[in-house]
Amino acid sequence: MVWQVNKTSTKIIKIKGDKIISTEDTIVREVPITLFLNGKEFVTMVCSPQSLEELTVGFLCSEGLLQSPSDLKDIKVDLENGLVYIEAAEGEAETKFLKRNITSCCGRGRPVFYFVNDAKSMNTVTTKLLLTPGQVWDLSDRLEQMSVLFQQTGGVHNAALCAATEVIFFYEDVGRHNAVDKIFGRAFLNQIPLEDKILVFSGRVSSEIVIKVGKMGVPVIISRSAPTDLALEMAEKLGITVVGFAKGERMNVYTHPERILG
Repeated sequence: MVWQVNKTSTKIIKIKGDKIISTEDTIVREVPITLFLNGKEFVTMVCSPQSLEELTVGFLCSEGLLQSPSDLKDIKVDLENGLVYIEAAEGEAETKFLKRNITSCCGRGRPVFYFVNDAKSMNTVTTKLLLTPGQVWDLSDRLEQMSVLFQQTGGVHNAALCAATEVIFFYEDVGRHNAVDKIFGRAFLNQIPLEDKILVFSGRVSSEIVIKVGKMGVPVIISRSAPTDLALEMAEKLGITVVGFAKGERMNVYTHPERILG
């Protein structure tokens, strides 16, 4: 079966008060995608079944396995079987990724100290970008308006790469990290400069999200949700402005408020 749609429907029993109704509900699709790197099975990702090239390239960028256009030799997507094949320049980052993920299995995810070490090895984000509160609210509102699949299913996260006054491109996925990786992959494949761009995001701003954004070199994260304390500690050190709860006409500016003009 070719995975080309990101939603489906199922029969449900809806109960509201004393009313019981048999109906159908729209639900989001979730599929496993296996990435083969340089001929070897590398990782299986659970994601929405669209933009797989951007997702897998962005994931490898986030993990440091792709750092320049010359590192990517070839990419093939097998939608029929849920497989992606990437040929890339081999390096030390591949060995480090396998080692740290094998030792952190059993559902625990990557240990925190890897995130901390990632942050310590990264350059501080610099930019001349300045935003007004009105621009922040406008971009957040645009993200919500574009989030049609979320409105239909309530089951996805959304992310958009923006300039101060426009949305450049938009992605959605069942995984919030995947949505950001799709942004990273698209920017990498199209060689889009990111030092004056903004990530507008629907999900919680965790330490891993900050690390991804820091590796992208994006100076501002605008989220409709909350950050974590470790994420803010990293954002402060990396020079990233974190804005949370950007809805309606309110927001919280947590780090580097100098970029949000009053």
